[in-house]
Amino acid sequence: MNAPHPLAAVAVRAANLDDPGECARIDGFVAAHPDATLFHRPQWSRAVERGCRQRAHYLLAERGGALVGCLPLTEIRSALFGNALVSAGFATGGGILAEGEAAAAALAEAAWALAARQDCAGVELRGGPIPAGWHASTGTYSAFSRPLPAQTEALLASLPRRQRAEVRRANEYGLEVTIGRDAAHLAAHYRVYAESVRNLGTPVFPKSLFDAMIEGFGDDAEILLVAKDGRPLATMLTFYFRGLSQPVWGGGTFEARVRSANDLAYFAVMQRGIARGCDRADFGRSKLGTGPYQRKRIWGFEERTLTYGIRTVDGAAPRAVNPLDAKYRLKVAAWQKLPLWLANRLGPPIARGLG
Repeated sequence: MNAPHPLAAVAVRAANLDDPGECARIDGFVAAHPDATLFHRPQWSRAVERGCRQRAHYLLAERGGALVGCLPLTEIRSALFGNALVSAGFATGGGILAEGEAAAAALAEAAWALAARQDCAGVELRGGPIPAGWHASTGTYSAFSRPLPAQTEALLASLPRRQRAEVRRANEYGLEVTIGRDAAHLAAHYRVYAESVRNLGTPVFPKSLFDAMIEGFGDDAEILLVAKDGRPLATMLTFYFRGLSQPVWGGGTFEARVRSANDLAYFAVMQRGIARGCDRADFGRSKLGTGPYQRKRIWGFEERTLTYGIRTVDGAAPRAVNPLDAKYRLKVAAWQKLPLWLANRLGPPIARGLG
């Protein structure tokens, strides 16, 4: 009787994201893994690197030549917030994606070794398994999602009564909803999004990030715009992944509140998801206690508290990038008062370091 073959060891290496064949192989693994997210796709890492000039490190775990795990990492470097490896950078999720504990452990150790080589003070995993010995950070963010009916006609009836009224109210204003990936939609999206985050007191990401996402994801990404007489009021940049409609960056102007344009944007995004064959909508994460957090609760979305895995050098405190932190309160208030043109000029260099 032959002795059983020992299981091959797991080896971890860096992926070459400039190789289309390598990216296709990763994308195939991600598409087949039940725990995968949009943010594990190599397109995300490439777009972040191009759009924010923060280096992408994509780790692959292999056993006997077979791909058994992956971990997208963005090397966030900031004079204000410090240096860290983040999975996934500028995303609401990510983390270790693996087949089995051995592959997951190998990826975690490789990430920690990479952080030391790149002089990063810590590693942040936004989802996936939390490695042994890492700190579990919870209570800052919640994620919101909901199932989608099979037919658009059933969508309005499935909303809370108050939100149905807001959608009907928005329609009385004669708002226009358009969807596109062209330069005009990108420009309008950035104009609205920049005003929205300025009003919240946070710096805006560079426009090049959104341009790179639209280019990198092709038909799997698009911009929905709500306008009145040609004036853009509300917008969402939405991605599609395995039957999931996932708006990641959205916002509205002050006028949007008056005309219920934000509510119409939420509704129209779900309509669009149904039209594209999606059975679920994921509205991303929001910080507890913020306006976006309260708005998503009012919409009746399913709430799930997020837990992230963090490891820092010598147990030091992790990066402090939460604008709700008491030490940022005065800075947030001051930022809200900036003229939009100035906030748009000062914001992107700061926001690149948030990750």
